Amino acid sequence: MRNFPPRRIVCLTEETVETLYLLGEQDRIVGVSGYAVRPPQVRREKPRVSAFISADMPKILALDPDLVLAFSDLQADIIADLVRAGVAVHVFNQRDVAGILAMIRTLGAMVGAADRADQLAQNLEQRLATIAATPRAAPRPKVYFEEWDDPLISGIGWVSELIEIAGGTDALPHLRAHQAAKDRIVTPDAVRVAMPDVILASWCGKKVVPDRIRKREGWRDIPAVRNDRIVEIKSPIILQPGPAALTDGLDAIVKALWAER
Repeated sequence: MRNFPPRRIVCLTEETVETLYLLGEQDRIVGVSGYAVRPPQVRREKPRVSAFISADMPKILALDPDLVLAFSDLQADIIADLVRAGVAVHVFNQRDVAGILAMIRTLGAMVGAADRADQLAQNLEQRLATIAATPRAAPRPKVYFEEWDDPLISGIGWVSELIEIAGGTDALPHLRAHQAAKDRIVTPDAVRVAMPDVILASWCGKKVVPDRIRKREGWRDIPAVRNDRIVEIKSPIILQPGPAALTDGLDAIVKALWAER
């Protein structure tokens, strides 16, 4: 980086945007992903420069960033172009709760706000521990989380962990260690055999249609379908590995599992 702490930051994913706002460092942000919606004012305060796997390179370069923050191999092509243009880039790759907390602390250190970031992470850790320790009625509901509907893709690592923190059991726990979505593809029969009590769905940016889930062949005898326990959780609060998932996302899971009990 040309400056430390960096004065001009472009965020290509939403979780770093939210984290910088929570740290009070939002004035450093000069460009954001089009998916950034937390906090709400970001949509009017910051120019949008990218989608998820595509970006307006001339617009980013015109912002003259000291640092661009990216996420995972999915943004590899964007990252390569930025590096070739001489831009400093940091790529996060968190896929579980521990990784989210580490991202918060790392980002805080990068902007000279290590103490505030550590306090934020500690507060989130305490919140998770409190929710995990909340007494729940037995048995723990078995939960299938659907990240995509065609093909069926089960939940990533942090989602599986949050289901357990909320008092549920992941119906397909062996898949959560797989980072790539293609490695979490499941067959309808595998879900049917798992017999989840609750189906949580977040179709990565498009509206969930519960009736499509109900009408899948052989699914009418699944407890979640039979008892009408199919719940949509909005993508911005669960499918981004940042503070939103550990707060509003977790709260939505808790409500889906226990509000009716």
